[in-house]
Amino acid sequence: MFSALPLLAGLLLVAASLTPSLIPRDWLTQGVLAGASMAAGYAMMQFLLAVWRTLEIPVLRGRAARAAHAVLAVPVLALLLRCVFLADEWQNSIRARMGMPDVEVASTTKMLATGLAVFLLLFLIGKAVQALFDLLRLRLARYIPVRSANVLGLLLAGLIVVFLTRDGVVNGAMRLADSSYVAAQHLTDPSAPPPEQDWRPGSAGSDISWDLMGKPGRDFVLGGPDADAIARFTGRPAKQPLRIYVGLAQDKDPQARARVALSEMLRVGAFDRKVLVLASPTGTGWMDPASYDALEYMQGGDLATVAIQYSYLQSPLALIFETDAGLAQTEALMRLVYDHWRSLPADRRPRLYLHGISLGAWSSMHSFNPFQMMNEPVSGAFWVGPPFPSTLWRQANAARQPGSPFILPRIDEGEVIRYASQFAAPDRSDKPWGRLRILFLQYGSDPIVFYDAASLWRAPQWMREPPAPDVSPRLRFTPVVTQLQLAVDMLVATSAPPGFGHIYHAHDYIDGWVSVTVPQGWTAEDTRRLKAICGTNGRMGCENR
Repeated sequence: MFSALPLLAGLLLVAASLTPSLIPRDWLTQGVLAGASMAAGYAMMQFLLAVWRTLEIPVLRGRAARAAHAVLAVPVLALLLRCVFLADEWQNSIRARMGMPDVEVASTTKMLATGLAVFLLLFLIGKAVQALFDLLRLRLARYIPVRSANVLGLLLAGLIVVFLTRDGVVNGAMRLADSSYVAAQHLTDPSAPPPEQDWRPGSAGSDISWDLMGKPGRDFVLGGPDADAIARFTGRPAKQPLRIYVGLAQDKDPQARARVALSEMLRVGAFDRKVLVLASPTGTGWMDPASYDALEYMQGGDLATVAIQYSYLQSPLALIFETDAGLAQTEALMRLVYDHWRSLPADRRPRLYLHGISLGAWSSMHSFNPFQMMNEPVSGAFWVGPPFPSTLWRQANAARQPGSPFILPRIDEGEVIRYASQFAAPDRSDKPWGRLRILFLQYGSDPIVFYDAASLWRAPQWMREPPAPDVSPRLRFTPVVTQLQLAVDMLVATSAPPGFGHIYHAHDYIDGWVSVTVPQGWTAEDTRRLKAICGTNGRMGCENR
């Protein structure tokens, strides 16, 4: 049933899949990865053998073939056993850098069993596709030449598989995911009554529907420090921060949602504040309290933050299946808000900043139009965990100084664009900021940022440089396998502890916001005190002391 040479190729990729990547893997995740790697190796070798036979190149048969396979099996199995033996050590080399406990000692058997099950499932799927191809080409061969029947049969089989996968499996899974995420929004939740304060979105005087805002929006609007908590921290009178959020269910048109947001901003006086932040949520609409709570403390509450939801899906799914939704929404909001902001007297309008996390960073970057604001630019932007397809981020990386690391590039003298991580502060440059401040916060262990599609056949640039402190020194490039590892890493990127992977820590937000917004009268001691109440005891945000 199985072919020996493809099976050995699959086992080679299984061995390579056990090496560490960016995110620690438990036995289940590693088992799925091992099974997928084995299936990939098996399929590739089968394809190469098919090409070999098509070219009518002689092949070994009988006893000679069995002897050759036995000789090849010895080093392959030896390498596999060595990698299985070292797998836990490799995973612990990542976990130790992230402050995580060691992996379970007795998980190897479960991992290998899972890998075998995944491989068998993918193998059966492959056999079903091959059977479909054979059926089509044999039927066609009755009416057309054999070679033409083979080509046409392959094309038809491919079209059928694509149709069934896209319109059947994928769309069905998407409908299921979409309905589950909609349910998670808790629309029209009777346990969350509208706010009584008139200045809050969703109140009686607001055009924003509280019932259609969704749980992420309601949590954001009701969360964060109040004026009293901020005043106790700063020792000075503080204002009540304004948080404005429009849910996806408010209107199906992104332009209409943007108009509702602007109307609410005007109603509550958002343009009268010292600082105005246009924020873009993650795919589900979530707003990370670690970022917004800290900023409200350091600005004395004298700011307004506005955001509009554009999806219900998790960011990786929204990135693939709702690519344009976030881009259209942030562009619509930015155009309306920027035009109104620019119409205000220069000495009476707030400092305007752009902000986004994960998929929100990507969409926020899309709304940053330097040609539109060349004469009157915004004050700055703070983009966290920018996904790898982000055009502006990629353009900035391409302009890095020669010799600067890929994970923390230096752009010119750092007057406009800077990079930071949990190990590198934003203001480590000895050059001053310019008029416009753009900061990228990214962790070296974040696969959402550093995934590279070309890793299918070549090592990403960051793998050719010394590893970041949160990346295992045992990480090595293997064609095909590295691609699968990084794809799996993206799926589990949020399983890392705060400060690693795709989970950004409040302390790093604080350093970023201090550098980008330069709070008036702020000191290093204020930063230390704020870090003491933010991101502690398992909290994402800050304590209201």
